[in-house]
Amino acid sequence: METELRTLVDRAAIRWCIETLARGEDRRDAQLIGSCWWPDATYDFGVKAGSYDEYLDWVVPGSDAIANTQHVLGQSYIVPDANDHAKCETHVLSYHRIVTGQGDTDMCIGGRYLDNFERREGEWRIARRVMLYDWCNDWGPSTDWASGLMGQPFPADHYAGHASGDFSEHFFTTVRP
Repeated sequence: METELRTLVDRAAIRWCIETLARGEDRRDAQLIGSCWWPDATYDFGVKAGSYDEYLDWVVPGSDAIANTQHVLGQSYIVPDANDHAKCETHVLSYHRIVTGQGDTDMCIGGRYLDNFERREGEWRIARRVMLYDWCNDWGPSTDWASGLMGQPFPADHYAGHASGDFSEHFFTTVRP
């Protein structure tokens, strides 16, 4: 029973790390991202690969050409071992609003993160991430929803999301459950 409980706790901690990283990437928050990777970690996204520092320089502040992202996580298949290592595959849909200079476009990518996790001093973080791409779809020209949605205006500015500086920052620092 103790082994099963430890496995459940480890899987929950790993899943929390993956969720925190997705939020950090979408909000371009270096502190959140840094809490999920070991400083000596590496990544390989096919189009870019390297050290954790190179990854962070790429993701924060993010490309000016990518105005907004949203990473929607699917199931995670997590296999921890008895030696403080775990392998994990997580399905992801990543949306990107791309600024082209001639009108924004929307793109969605479906793929999987293959993560090697390590537990050090009781904490699980990513030691290596490889991205597998299963599909990509160019959704074409973006709709300007900043002032409303489906013909209805937003009653306040804070309803439109942004990569950084949107209402979610205020929500997590001031709003109580």
